[in-house]
Amino acid sequence: MATSNLTVSHAETGLVTAEVVRAARISPHFVRITLSGPELADWRHVGFDQWFRLAVPTHDDTRFDNLPDEYDLRGYLKYLRTPKATRPVIRNYTVREYRAADGELDVDFVVHGDEGVAGPWAQRLPVGASVALIDQGCGYRHVDGAPVLLVGDESALPAVVGILRDLPRDTRGDAVIEVLHADDVQPVDAPAGVTVHWLVREPGRAPGDAALALVRTLPVVDSVNAFAAGESKLATGVRRHLVAERGVPKANVTFCGYWRAS
Repeated sequence: MATSNLTVSHAETGLVTAEVVRAARISPHFVRITLSGPELADWRHVGFDQWFRLAVPTHDDTRFDNLPDEYDLRGYLKYLRTPKATRPVIRNYTVREYRAADGELDVDFVVHGDEGVAGPWAQRLPVGASVALIDQGCGYRHVDGAPVLLVGDESALPAVVGILRDLPRDTRGDAVIEVLHADDVQPVDAPAGVTVHWLVREPGRAPGDAALALVRTLPVVDSVNAFAAGESKLATGVRRHLVAERGVPKANVTFCGYWRAS
C-alpha cells in the first residue's frame, strides 16, 4: 500500500491464527475463503473497509509462531529475519464479512490464474490450511451527514461493499465499482440514497479507466467524503480529480493504491 493516506491501528489481539474451513469459487474472478478458529472469537471487528495482513503458507513447513504481533517497521524487520524456508508470504486483505456468533471471517480473493501468490493459493480451495492475521484497522473515515463517493476496482470491491453495508441508512451519494466480468458483480446492502454504479472493464482497457471516467461525470460537492482504492492510478487519479478539479479538501479523500498495473 505504498500510494496511500490510510492510517493503521494495531489491535491488542496481535497475531491471530485461523484455519480455512470453507472455500468456494463464487464468480469468474473471485474465490471466497472462510476462516475460523478459537482466536477469531476475540477479533476486533470495526466494519467498513477493515483490513489485515494475511500470512499465507507457501509450503508444508511454513511457520506462524515466530511472526511479529504488529506489522510496523520493527515487525517487518522481524519478519525478514525469520528463516526463508519456513516464512509465509504476507499480503493485505479486507474483511468481507465477520460473524462473531460463529467465529468466522470471510475473505474474497481476486484470482487471475497463476498470477501472484495469494490468488493461486486461494484458487486451490485450501480447506484445512492454517493462516495468520494481523488486524490493521479501518481506513475509511466516516463523517456523519456528509455525502459519499466510493470508488474501487475488483481488488477494492470488498472494501467498497463493506463501507456501503455499514454506512448509516440515511447516507446519500455514489459508489463506483469496476469489475472484470459481469458475473463478478455481488449483492450490495447499500443505503437507499447511495447509487451503486457497476462497470465491466472492456478487453484491452486499462484497469480503473472506466471508473475514473464515470467519476468525472458525477455531481460532486466539496463537502463529499470520498474513498478511492484499487489500482494505483485509479486511487491517485480520483484524489487528484476531486482536489484539483472539484475543490474537495485533501482531508476529505481517503485513497489507497492496492496494486500497480504493469
